[in-house]
Amino acid sequence: MKNYCDRPFWVLVSVMAGALLAGCQSAPPLPTTSPEEVGEFRAGSGYLRGYLDRKALPNSLALLPKPPAEGSAVQAADLAVYTATRALRGTPRWDQATQDANLKFPKAASTYACTLDLPISQEQTPHLNMLLRRTLLDAGLSTYAAKDSYNRKRPFVVKGDTTCTPAEEPTLTKDGSYPSGHAALSWAWALVLSEVAPERTNALLARGFAFGQSRVICGVHWQSDVDAGRLMGSATVAVLHTDPTFTAQLAAAKAEVAAARSKNLHASGDCKAEAAALAP
Repeated sequence: MKNYCDRPFWVLVSVMAGALLAGCQSAPPLPTTSPEEVGEFRAGSGYLRGYLDRKALPNSLALLPKPPAEGSAVQAADLAVYTATRALRGTPRWDQATQDANLKFPKAASTYACTLDLPISQEQTPHLNMLLRRTLLDAGLSTYAAKDSYNRKRPFVVKGDTTCTPAEEPTLTKDGSYPSGHAALSWAWALVLSEVAPERTNALLARGFAFGQSRVICGVHWQSDVDAGRLMGSATVAVLHTDPTFTAQLAAAKAEVAAARSKNLHASGDCKAEAAALAP
């Protein structure tokens, strides 16, 4: 009879056990979903730090062309779009554009909830919620090299008009228009969420596009600002995929969405009203 106490057998068992233990120990922890642990970009701002160091952000000044020159065909097109969208003032689309202007969480978390047909919150989908909160800053900050350099005047300033967010006008007057930070982050959100829920890609991209157009409707951005913002949103997402914390949180958010669907969870907002407001 074979003696199973032979040394080679126990050496093998020991090696296998050690390998299993090492595998368990090397599994990275899930990224935090605690706003306190992530910390604010600026104390009291309500905006959390992004995933990327500012030096790692795509450079909008290097990537984008200069804003349209006065008298150019693109500037004429910008003005035509601005003039046409003034007719939307006071309509449900104007009201939706006003809602889209709000980037403060927890309210901003609901932006894509209807499109996903899932709740997005710190309580119910914490990884998904954190994914949006942190990519907001990365995509938004990616626009500032060009914003600060060109300091393009916003449409409502040029035209002496009012916007859908009057309380923000004094701040917006001092902030460059090109490219749009809202358009950058909303397009980044749409791209990231398309990875989380690929079966809803078309609807998510359409919602991201509409969010950018809300800035034109509000009168705070020219169309070319929004178009350039979407480019910066795409560039930011490309860089985010090199960050291990982002990719780990993305994977956790995918699992979270699958679990939420298995529980038959749905968005709680007035999704019919949103769909009607955004209908072409």
